[in-house]
Amino acid sequence: MIDPKWKNLLLATAMFNLGFVIWFSFAPFTGEIADEFGLSVAQLGVVSSAAVIAVPLGRIVIGPLTDKLGAPVTAGFTMLTVGVFSIISAYATTYEVFTASRIVASLAGITFVIGIQHVAEWFEEENLGLAEGIFAGIGNAGAGLGAYFTLPRIFGEGYVGPLFASNWRAAFFYTGVLAIVVGVLYFAFGDAAKSAEKRASTKAGVSFQQWLYIATRHGAVVLSVAYLMTFGLEVAMNGWLGTYYREGFGQGDIVIAATFAATFSVAAGLLRPIGGYVSDVLARTETEILPWFTGRYREQWTFATMTFVVLALFGMTAAGLSGNIYLAVIAGFLVGVGCAFSEGAIFAQVPAMFPDNSGTVAGIVGGIGTVGGTVYPLIFAAPFLNLHLGYAVVALTMIPILLLTSWVFQPDVAERATEDGWLVHDGPPTDGTSPSSGD
Repeated sequence: MIDPKWKNLLLATAMFNLGFVIWFSFAPFTGEIADEFGLSVAQLGVVSSAAVIAVPLGRIVIGPLTDKLGAPVTAGFTMLTVGVFSIISAYATTYEVFTASRIVASLAGITFVIGIQHVAEWFEEENLGLAEGIFAGIGNAGAGLGAYFTLPRIFGEGYVGPLFASNWRAAFFYTGVLAIVVGVLYFAFGDAAKSAEKRASTKAGVSFQQWLYIATRHGAVVLSVAYLMTFGLEVAMNGWLGTYYREGFGQGDIVIAATFAATFSVAAGLLRPIGGYVSDVLARTETEILPWFTGRYREQWTFATMTFVVLALFGMTAAGLSGNIYLAVIAGFLVGVGCAFSEGAIFAQVPAMFPDNSGTVAGIVGGIGTVGGTVYPLIFAAPFLNLHLGYAVVALTMIPILLLTSWVFQPDVAERATEDGWLVHDGPPTDGTSPSSGD
């Protein structure tokens, strides 16, 4: 019989992977959707942005709800909701109904926080990094392996099925049905925690005062904006690259354009555990790679990966302006590598910096981080910009984040990053009446 912790990890990973497939399932079909609804490139950018607009707040809210109610309840309800509205979008006949239904279906993106919390409830600290790496890496790959590789091949150009003549409508319908099935299975077979004591401790540790205090610490703030510029970028590019390779280089073949886009998604998803692993190794061996942050080994790696992302985006613009699509694909792949390493590094720091509140911080960091997925597509698709220049503009907006990060990661500031903060200065009770959550 399968060990319960691996069963629950499997459920969480399957949910997250399918969630990412649904979250980005519109991306390979933007050409057909644009033709059917008569959309401009700018309007496609709005749809791309709308696909993540509900996720930031949803992630922030679902974190404490999952602590309070348990992952099987929140996962089951989320996947049922996502499935129903994905099916509704398959039958949409107007741009407005389509966009509104995709906003609700985008709640598939909050499955990340549910899974992070659920895995943390089952695995001990010595195995938690590996378990979270499996969950996040395979789950994130759903955008590339599922949305970009699988869907265009099952529902390609000229698709004719028993229910729909439009390939994108069929894709939305059947992935919606799968979401409902996964939601029912999760609710029926998922276990909230490894013990009744662990479940009670996590449930009791939820309070608004605790959340507000943690959310305003220097460490939580800087990890949130760091995740905004990395995971937010990943979300944005997952939803945009199919359109970019088609419109920017005249690549009209849906399968080829989607395959090019998938090189980014696969890198950003499957390589993520490496970022966390390197962070662990540097901390364990006390290896200095950036002497400006002496003794802060995880911070050094995180800052290095964030800097690489910015430089890679400038490279993306340079490759695009060259007119060579293969250079642009390679540049996109390198951006994906940078995102993967940085995201892994950031979520290695979350439990290391906040060992007693990793679930709460995961919701905060994951929620705020997703905002980039709403903002960046609007820059990529801005009508006053050349399609290739948007990446450089986004890179410029990230420089203030690098500056803030470099300040917080200074040894004397980083030492107190979980104690010092902005706006809120009174922490939660420390008399043992409010246990910490999510670890």
